[in-house]
Amino acid sequence: MKKLMKFLMLLSVILTSACTAIEEPIVDEQGYPSEDDQTYPSEDDQGYPGGDEQMIVNDYAKSSLNKDSSPDISLEQIQTLAKDNTNFALSFYDNIRQEEGNIIFSPISLSLALSMALAGAETSTEEAMLETLRFSLPEDEIYPTFNALMLAIEGSQEKPMKEAEGDEFQLNIANSIWGQAGYDFNDAFLDILARNYGAGMYLVDYIGNPENARQLINDWVEEETQEKIKDLIPQGAINTLTRMVLANAIYFNASWQYPFNENNTKKAPFTTLDGSQIDVDMMSLSGENLAYTKGDNFQAVNIPYLSSDFSMVVILPDQGSLQDVEESLDSEKITSILNDFMSQKVTLKMPKFNYESTIDANNPLAALGMSNAFNPELADFSGITEEEKLFISDVLHKATITVDEEGTEAAAATAIVMRATSIDPNEPIELTIDRPFIYFIQHIPTGSVLFLGRVVQP
Repeated sequence: MKKLMKFLMLLSVILTSACTAIEEPIVDEQGYPSEDDQTYPSEDDQGYPGGDEQMIVNDYAKSSLNKDSSPDISLEQIQTLAKDNTNFALSFYDNIRQEEGNIIFSPISLSLALSMALAGAETSTEEAMLETLRFSLPEDEIYPTFNALMLAIEGSQEKPMKEAEGDEFQLNIANSIWGQAGYDFNDAFLDILARNYGAGMYLVDYIGNPENARQLINDWVEEETQEKIKDLIPQGAINTLTRMVLANAIYFNASWQYPFNENNTKKAPFTTLDGSQIDVDMMSLSGENLAYTKGDNFQAVNIPYLSSDFSMVVILPDQGSLQDVEESLDSEKITSILNDFMSQKVTLKMPKFNYESTIDANNPLAALGMSNAFNPELADFSGITEEEKLFISDVLHKATITVDEEGTEAAAATAIVMRATSIDPNEPIELTIDRPFIYFIQHIPTGSVLFLGRVVQP
């Protein structure tokens, strides 16, 4: 069976409160949600819970607005947001690159999750999050532009694929809200998420049965990611103080436009950061026309997928130059690399790799300016509710990636826990990626970076 490329991005925002005196949720005689509510709820065509669950949502916290399928947003606004997201991604990377080993995270996952939380932030917390996320658009434009950006990325699956062997391209983006039954959520906050993220609210009982609520959300995660992400929310992350979980899942499946021939994969040396050599499975692609460029201290190549709107860009620093290249990376540098690409015949040798990263994002985000959001005394998320004071306790991100001859398989998850008070054109260029390198996976029409990573030991 051919291996597929599956980018799975999953985010979860957990909001809790220090107080417990709120309206009693709708429960059965044992004090738990009704039997129907304790199963994974079905959705209607707008992404809201269906059947009996729909009636409960209407009574409590569902916005009356449906997702806007054609937001009045220009391509310039989309590209501005994508550039802002890239600036955030590279700033975040700059704060985690000192960690040892390989790194992989999903910038779009982090940006989406945090932007949903931003919709409920106020005063200094709001200002700090806008600065941390590097948003340059007016805030009232950010949410519809995220909607337009996601629609543009989703729309790429409708484009015809290159005529080559490979698996069919698939892409899915889904958002949902999981709120405490009987709790008073601000209508304006729910409207923003419904209109721009298509997120309907499932009602659960964190107070009476937090473990059941955790399982329901994890079931939704597994279903949206075709069981690639399991148990995203660990035991203890949801407790009786939880009031809301905001979740996003992205599923991506594609193959290389130019598959590597498995018969050409051979053992070859790879030089690690300390100068030692290890044997790796080195794939080989001979004489294909690829976009290539050479800078002062690096080379870069663009490896296309069968869906022409997506590609992997690999940046190979010269020996000993990884730190210099990492320090120089910003959105202008990325744009310069992309603009300097020229079609060349390239004989590419590249290692297969398979690894995962687990990132505690609290410290990097605080270093980027949003420390107030983690402070129970200073955080202001009153745009979500005025019943109780909420703050972010943890932002957890985990991602995995596998690159082989047929394509790429990747998965990412983010949990934001909130409590209260991710040359010669006729002569082939020989590019052998046999030392530490940086890569990112992009949506070309919008310039969005879906995954960003570093390999120091395949």
